[in-house]
Amino acid sequence: MQYKIMLVEHDRLMLEQLSKVIETAPDMELAARFQSSGDALGQGKVFNPNIILFDTDVEGATEKLREFTGAFPHAAIICTGEKWLADKTSHYIQAGASGYLIKPFTYNSLREALMTYAQSGMQLDSKVITFFSPKGKSGKTTVISNLAIALSRMTGERVGIIDADLQFGDMAVFFNLEPQSTIVEAARDARFLSPLDLRSYFTKVTDKVSVLCGTKKPSLIDRVSISNLEAVIKMAKAAFKYVLVDVPPGFNPTSIAAAEMSDYTYVMAMLNGGYEIKHVQRSLDVFEAWDDFEDRVRVVFTRVVPCNKEAQEKISDAIDYDVDVLVPNAYMMVSKAADNGQMALDLEPEGQFAGSINSLADIIIHQNDTGRGAKW
Repeated sequence: MQYKIMLVEHDRLMLEQLSKVIETAPDMELAARFQSSGDALGQGKVFNPNIILFDTDVEGATEKLREFTGAFPHAAIICTGEKWLADKTSHYIQAGASGYLIKPFTYNSLREALMTYAQSGMQLDSKVITFFSPKGKSGKTTVISNLAIALSRMTGERVGIIDADLQFGDMAVFFNLEPQSTIVEAARDARFLSPLDLRSYFTKVTDKVSVLCGTKKPSLIDRVSISNLEAVIKMAKAAFKYVLVDVPPGFNPTSIAAAEMSDYTYVMAMLNGGYEIKHVQRSLDVFEAWDDFEDRVRVVFTRVVPCNKEAQEKISDAIDYDVDVLVPNAYMMVSKAADNGQMALDLEPEGQFAGSINSLADIIIHQNDTGRGAKW
């Protein structure tokens, strides 16, 4: 695709700098450039651009953006600015923008932005799901990793995993990844990034699934402040359709912050004797402080034997709360899959484990449509 770009930049020096990036690009044409929004609106139509780079570092940017959306209905409008702010960017997207790009930008970042935003735009209806366990050893890593694959296959959308278990996160080990950057670097740089930039801090698992790996050493936990973690989660919501957040066990600043920012929180426990029922009940008592906790808090039990409808109803009655999904005891299969570099989802695609993961994915996909989702 040949990109025919109209550049609107109110700062003269920045206008010159950005113009040079576009003019030297082999697959881009600088059709027109304007230092004034009014001039661009009045004169730009004759150039018939299919891409508009619109400077938002001016007063009344949202209102001006609406004018451009109306005047250029067939062009993708990508906002540019010196800093990405979730609230403002949300207004820009609602006003018709396709995405956001930090300036000054390079050819590579501009090309990636054009390829991404011109086709699908920036996500507005993304879902952030936090996976919480009262005391750990709940099977969260296994469920999250396989669920991410299932979601991407069922929807064709991008799925991002954030390993926010800052001291003992093991997503990198589970996927056998050697990340160049981790949540430490993403949190450090958050205030300088856009959602598109943030993707480069994630490590690819598949074309649609990426992981922001946890710290390489437990001592690095202090490098990730709660405010920066929140900024990363906000940004990830604009970069991925589904964001799955793994948090450390128990109620702590990290797990609380992630849960409060999420659309849904899954309380997970591995059924292994009886105390887990009590732990989940006590967790639900804490989450009950949310006004909308019945809509936002869900429950999953893992390693359940027998894993059937009767068991699900029995556990739901025991905790006095609906259980969305039961995951069977598939320890041997999961271990075999890991040893062979496979996903358990693929080792026995027609098995009960895969069925449980796919059911959970289906519930998450349709949560806004069908409430709590159908079980079994």
